[in-house]
Amino acid sequence: MPDIVFAILFFFMVTTTMRSETLMVKMKLPTASEVQKLEKKSLVTYINIGPPMDARLGTGTQMQLNDRFAQISEIQDYIAQEKASMNEADQPLMTVSIKADDETRMQYITDVKQALRQAYALKISYSARQGDN
Repeated sequence: MPDIVFAILFFFMVTTTMRSETLMVKMKLPTASEVQKLEKKSLVTYINIGPPMDARLGTGTQMQLNDRFAQISEIQDYIAQEKASMNEADQPLMTVSIKADDETRMQYITDVKQALRQAYALKISYSARQGDN
Protein backbone atom coordinates (compact mmCIF):
# COMPACT_ATOMS: atom_id res chain seq x y z
CA MET A 1 0.00 0.00 0.00
CA PRO A 2 2.73 2.60 0.81
CA ASP A 3 4.32 1.84 -2.58
CA ILE A 4 1.17 2.95 -4.37
CA VAL A 5 0.98 6.16 -2.35
CA PHE A 6 4.61 7.01 -3.14
CA ALA A 7 4.12 6.11 -6.80
CA ILE A 8 1.15 8.46 -7.07
CA LEU A 9 2.99 11.19 -5.17
CA PHE A 10 6.00 10.81 -7.46
CA PHE A 11 3.74 10.95 -10.55
CA PHE A 12 2.18 14.24 -9.46
CA MET A 13 5.56 15.72 -8.54
CA VAL A 14 6.92 14.92 -12.00
CA THR A 15 3.91 15.97 -14.05
CA THR A 16 2.89 19.14 -12.21
CA THR A 17 4.29 22.40 -13.48
CA MET A 18 4.53 25.49 -11.34
CA ARG A 19 3.04 28.64 -12.78
CA SER A 20 5.48 31.49 -12.40
CA GLU A 21 2.88 34.25 -12.41
CA THR A 22 -0.79 34.69 -11.67
CA LEU A 23 -2.81 35.75 -14.68
CA MET A 24 -4.57 39.05 -13.92
CA VAL A 25 -6.06 39.78 -17.35
CA LYS A 26 -8.74 37.98 -19.32
CA MET A 27 -7.33 36.46 -22.42
CA LYS A 28 -8.89 34.76 -25.39
CA LEU A 29 -5.98 34.25 -27.75
CA PRO A 30 -6.54 34.94 -31.44
CA THR A 31 -6.48 32.01 -33.86
CA ALA A 32 -3.70 31.40 -36.35
CA SER A 33 -3.37 29.10 -39.33
CA GLU A 34 0.24 28.18 -38.51
CA VAL A 35 1.42 27.82 -34.94
CA GLN A 36 4.95 26.99 -33.77
CA LYS A 37 5.98 26.12 -30.24
CA LEU A 38 8.86 28.06 -28.75
CA GLU A 39 11.98 25.98 -28.23
CA LYS A 40 13.42 27.13 -24.90
CA LYS A 41 10.72 28.43 -22.58
CA SER A 42 13.38 29.60 -20.10
CA LEU A 43 14.42 32.28 -22.62
CA VAL A 44 10.87 33.59 -23.07
CA THR A 45 9.52 36.66 -21.29
CA TYR A 46 5.77 37.18 -21.39
CA ILE A 47 3.71 40.34 -21.72
CA ASN A 48 0.01 39.71 -21.07
CA ILE A 49 -2.49 42.20 -22.51
CA GLY A 50 -6.26 42.28 -22.06
CA PRO A 51 -9.07 43.51 -19.84
CA PRO A 52 -8.55 42.93 -16.10
CA MET A 53 -10.21 39.91 -14.51
CA ASP A 54 -11.34 42.06 -11.59
CA ALA A 55 -14.12 44.31 -12.91
CA ARG A 56 -13.35 46.88 -10.18
CA LEU A 57 -10.15 47.72 -12.08
CA GLY A 58 -12.12 48.74 -15.16
CA THR A 59 -12.87 47.20 -18.50
CA GLY A 60 -10.14 48.83 -20.59
CA THR A 61 -7.01 47.15 -21.87
CA GLN A 62 -4.34 46.55 -19.23
CA MET A 63 -0.82 45.18 -19.54
CA GLN A 64 0.58 42.69 -17.04
CA LEU A 65 4.32 42.34 -16.49
CA ASN A 66 5.03 39.47 -14.10
CA ASP A 67 2.51 39.79 -11.26
CA ARG A 68 1.53 43.44 -11.61
CA PHE A 69 -0.18 45.83 -13.98
CA ALA A 70 2.15 48.22 -15.78
CA GLN A 71 2.21 51.07 -18.25
CA ILE A 72 3.89 50.93 -21.66
CA SER A 73 6.54 53.35 -20.38
CA GLU A 74 7.70 50.67 -17.90
CA ILE A 75 8.60 48.10 -20.58
CA GLN A 76 12.21 49.24 -20.99
CA ASP A 77 12.97 48.79 -17.28
CA TYR A 78 11.16 45.44 -17.28
CA ILE A 79 13.19 44.13 -20.24
CA ALA A 80 16.45 45.35 -18.66
CA GLN A 81 15.53 43.58 -15.42
CA GLU A 82 14.64 40.34 -17.24
CA LYS A 83 17.90 40.40 -19.23
CA ALA A 84 19.89 41.03 -16.05
CA SER A 85 18.38 37.92 -14.46
CA MET A 86 19.56 35.75 -17.40
CA ASN A 87 22.91 34.19 -18.13
CA GLU A 88 25.00 36.59 -20.23
CA ALA A 89 25.23 34.10 -23.10
CA ASP A 90 21.43 33.72 -23.18
CA GLN A 91 20.61 37.44 -23.20
CA PRO A 92 20.76 37.86 -27.01
CA LEU A 93 18.49 34.81 -27.37
CA MET A 94 15.71 36.25 -25.19
CA THR A 95 12.29 36.23 -26.87
CA VAL A 96 9.38 38.40 -25.76
CA SER A 97 6.04 36.69 -26.22
CA ILE A 98 3.03 38.99 -26.46
CA LYS A 99 -0.08 37.22 -25.19
CA ALA A 100 -2.89 39.58 -26.11
CA ASP A 101 -6.64 39.16 -25.96
CA ASP A 102 -8.15 38.96 -29.44
CA GLU A 103 -10.20 42.11 -28.70
CA THR A 104 -7.07 44.22 -28.02
CA ARG A 105 -6.74 47.15 -30.39
CA MET A 106 -3.77 46.96 -32.77
CA GLN A 107 -2.62 50.46 -31.76
CA TYR A 108 -1.94 49.17 -28.24
CA ILE A 109 0.11 46.27 -29.65
CA THR A 110 2.01 48.71 -31.88
CA ASP A 111 2.83 50.92 -28.89
CA VAL A 112 4.12 47.86 -26.99
CA LYS A 113 6.25 46.85 -30.01
CA GLN A 114 7.74 50.35 -30.22
CA ALA A 115 8.67 50.23 -26.53
CA LEU A 116 10.25 46.79 -27.05
CA ARG A 117 12.24 48.16 -29.98
CA GLN A 118 13.55 50.99 -27.77
CA ALA A 119 14.55 48.37 -25.18
CA TYR A 120 16.43 46.40 -27.90
CA ALA A 121 14.11 43.42 -27.44
CA LEU A 122 13.87 42.59 -31.13
CA LYS A 123 12.82 38.92 -30.98
CA ILE A 124 9.06 39.02 -30.56
CA SER A 125 6.51 36.23 -30.84
CA TYR A 126 2.75 36.41 -30.68
CA SER A 127 0.86 33.78 -28.72
CA ALA A 128 -2.09 32.30 -30.58
CA ARG A 129 -4.22 29.19 -30.62
CA GLN A 130 -4.46 26.80 -33.55
CA GLY A 131 -7.32 27.73 -35.87
CA ASP A 132 -9.55 25.35 -37.76
CA ASN A 133 -8.35 24.65 -41.29
